[in-house]
Amino acid sequence: MSFLSFLLGEKKKTASVAKERLQIILAHERSGRNASEPDYLVDLQRDLIAVISKYIKINPNDIKVNMERQDNLDVLEVKIELPDAR
Repeated sequence: MSFLSFLLGEKKKTASVAKERLQIILAHERSGRNASEPDYLVDLQRDLIAVISKYIKINPNDIKVNMERQDNLDVLEVKIELPDAR
């Protein structure tokens, strides 16, 4: 079945596409620059808002993306406040 999917060009799920983009961004950032706040964080936050907004109504101010350096490890922190399900 996966061969047919390959031939027919089956669309990927939104979550897997977002995950791949994040992995590419992180790999690019690790290989190159050493900035205190990477310039892609604003774009990443905008993309996250767009993806999450497809599924739930969310205030764009409720999503925060932050990059920190701890020892020799870069930590990407994403905080998302979801609205109450009422």
